[in-house]
Amino acid sequence: MVENVIWPAYFDADRTRSEGRRVPLDQAVTEPTVDELAKAVQQVGYDAVIERDKTYAREYEQRGRVLVQGADDASKNDLVQAVAAYVNILRD
Repeated sequence: MVENVIWPAYFDADRTRSEGRRVPLDQAVTEPTVDELAKAVQQVGYDAVIERDKTYAREYEQRGRVLVQGADDASKNDLVQAVAAYVNILRD
């Protein structure tokens, strides 16, 4: 089983691409949380495990990460794009 790791920095509108953002600015949100990401992952149809005590390598603050389980049928980029769409829907 493949586990994909999703970091909040991937979706953070305050970050640049070189600082770790992976989605276009129009799909990014300000200060995404691991709870929002986990909820979006579940909406996409995969299991999510939150690890709050982890720090992204390009950041100093500890914001956690989300492990996505059972996403064998999707690439990481497809997964990140789908999660970004649902995070935007959850924010509206």
